[in-house]
Amino acid sequence: MASILIRKPLSMIMEEAGQQGDHCLKRALGVTNLVALGVGAIIGAGIFVLTGSAAAQYAGPAIVLSFILAGIGCVFAGLCYAEFASLIPIAGSAYTYGYATLGELFAWIIGWDLILEYAFGAATVASGWSANVILLLQYLHIPLPPQVIATPGTVLVQYNNFWTPIGSVPAGVNLAALPHATAAFNLVAFLAICLVTTVLVIGIEESATLNTIIVFIKVGTVLVFIAVAANSLISHPEVLAGNWHPFIPPNTGEFGKYGWSGVARGAAVIFFAYIGFDAVSTAAQEAKNPQKDMPMGILGSLAICTVLYIATAGLLTGVVNYKLLNVAAPVAVGMQATGVLWGQYLVLAGSILGLSTVMLVMLLGQSRVFFSMSRDGLLPEWAGRVHPRFHTPYISSITVGLFVAVFAALIPIGILGELVSIGTLLAFVIVCSGVWMLRRRRPDLPRPFKTPMVPLVPILGIAVSLLLMLSLPGDTWLRLIIWLAMGLAIYFSYGRKHSRVALLAEKDPVRQ
Repeated sequence: MASILIRKPLSMIMEEAGQQGDHCLKRALGVTNLVALGVGAIIGAGIFVLTGSAAAQYAGPAIVLSFILAGIGCVFAGLCYAEFASLIPIAGSAYTYGYATLGELFAWIIGWDLILEYAFGAATVASGWSANVILLLQYLHIPLPPQVIATPGTVLVQYNNFWTPIGSVPAGVNLAALPHATAAFNLVAFLAICLVTTVLVIGIEESATLNTIIVFIKVGTVLVFIAVAANSLISHPEVLAGNWHPFIPPNTGEFGKYGWSGVARGAAVIFFAYIGFDAVSTAAQEAKNPQKDMPMGILGSLAICTVLYIATAGLLTGVVNYKLLNVAAPVAVGMQATGVLWGQYLVLAGSILGLSTVMLVMLLGQSRVFFSMSRDGLLPEWAGRVHPRFHTPYISSITVGLFVAVFAALIPIGILGELVSIGTLLAFVIVCSGVWMLRRRRPDLPRPFKTPMVPLVPILGIAVSLLLMLSLPGDTWLRLIIWLAMGLAIYFSYGRKHSRVALLAEKDPVRQ
């Protein structure tokens, strides 16, 4: 039992963080790049898609409170991430932190959990990206064959000259009179992931520069919606009063269907929207000054996005009744309700850019977790190879990219957002626990950034994360358990036998 709970010595981690050369990651990211990475990952599917569906199905206008609750949980976890990222400036994020504090088995669990978060999350976002691109192309009268615009088996009909899933056609329309087609492969989603993977292989500096440019554009798009919606509500305050009454719709008698339980369920669901600030920590080994810049990157991106989320959710439910927001593009619907028709195209373009950067940062984080796990011997050696010219983990990036591309193109994903959320919340629990334990075990370590009010902040981070996890349905928990069981099978059949830390401990027990 002791061997599977062996901890990776901090001295070994710091040695790896200081390595340089052709086979190491390139330190090229400044604080602006890191903040942009976080904002690029956070502002995407959550603000452009999940806000509407969560308001319509769970919380109503009180989705604003759901964002505040989820944001509070993220602040506690973000403070803990910031301490670890400054103390242990190495790729791997929560995986590395868990290895240093809780032991190898927990490190594997969290690493496998991060694969769920980043890879499956990127596949989900790719599906949303393709839907927006296809819609924009149809607006521009550039139709694609229906067989290549959705996952296999999706039945499409041509309604108002647009190919659309049969379930999206309004009630009362004679479906038998419309042209039908069955999709075979989502080519757009596949190509999107391939393109993002290519950018990541070319280089982290180039990837970060592209991400930073797109982030400024899409944040501007969100700000335009906020300005237009606010101006509309100031001119028509009666619309806001009508749509916000009642602010917290009464519970239907079922847990999570409006009322305060709906606020909690909404927070758990839209937690997917906050995924991204933790991805900043996976780039710690590529930061120029990680001790100073990593906390600013994590907390800065979280603060910016929390404010934008709360403002957008409040204004969206103000201009449109929450019952009408369970659609694929709720922000575009909100812009349409203001009467500013050109805004629909702007929001659509912003959605495409926003989802592009989410894919970029999620795949970046995934490949860096693979890189760290491979360097520790828990995954095969090829996953940790660094390109001699580009200084990126190219084999890992290509392998993950191809897997995610095929997954996004072939498999429809209905409730993956909840699955990704529960995986992320589990990561937060482990990180908060790790900060608390390391403070008790090694209070002497130099910490460039210190989480305030320990153990209160870590305990609150654990409590809020567990509350949100418990708010998710039972089938989501079942899928998480199955996923973790698959990971443990791989660990005990391969990782445990090839663990670099365990092999070194056998040769040099004193170092442990």
